[in-house]
Amino acid sequence: MSSRPLPAPDASSELGAFLRARRGELDPKTVGLDSTGKRRVRGLRREEVAQLAMISTDYYTRLEQGRLASASAEVLEALASALHLNKDERSYLYKLANKDDPHHRQPRDAEGVRPQTHQLLENLHDSPAVVLGRYLDVLAWNQLAAAVFKDFATVRRDERNFLRMLFLDADFRGRFVEWEPVARAAVGFVRAAAGAPSEPRLANLIGELSLADADFRTWWAERHPSYTAFGTRTFTHPLTGHYTLDWQALRLPDEDQLLLVMTAPPDAGCLEILDRLGSPDAT
Repeated sequence: MSSRPLPAPDASSELGAFLRARRGELDPKTVGLDSTGKRRVRGLRREEVAQLAMISTDYYTRLEQGRLASASAEVLEALASALHLNKDERSYLYKLANKDDPHHRQPRDAEGVRPQTHQLLENLHDSPAVVLGRYLDVLAWNQLAAAVFKDFATVRRDERNFLRMLFLDADFRGRFVEWEPVARAAVGFVRAAAGAPSEPRLANLIGELSLADADFRTWWAERHPSYTAFGTRTFTHPLTGHYTLDWQALRLPDEDQLLLVMTAPPDAGCLEILDRLGSPDAT
């Protein structure tokens, strides 16, 4: 007989299982409750958790039994405090409930990039690297990326989008020896990320490119998504001619951001080209 795999638990059942597990681990003494006498369950009773969180026992029971798919941020905060969840457990609770954890936010710059990510960019001395938003807005870059692609600081902030520049910026477009596969992949990436574009920022971008470029209009209408996250591209530069770089798109933790990193393949002389592009004499 062939065995069938067990179905994956849905979010509501996993939320309930997580609450039960944390409730079972908590010593009543920790929350100021009497632990003497007989207890049929290890840890806290459901009604005790509900009382500590100041919600009804019936509501909490339905959460544990998976009969509610989520809860409000206020209820989640109350449960996190009642169950003495640590930082990681609190974040996981919010994730299971499909809510943003307000405690997980970290300082960012005006583009939403964390200081640690900026430091990572600066530490990649031999690798051009760019931080891209969900729809390929260029959010941050290192010096070598400016040499390979273009000095993004010279581009207006509302036009600093990788997809837009591929179609409407002749200088940027000209850095790719084989432009069409790059452009098609970028269109497919944004199509996959967007689904049906409803955000005003994205709708304006798609509208602008559809009016300005026939290739974009055709490829966007074809609705081919792309999830390609690595590959090899051939670039060109007035100072060096053609050169080849490997690339990877790495998703940053807990972000709608990608780190696009390019590295020189071994034994191709491309690292020396990157060194030349990164030198002060190249600017």
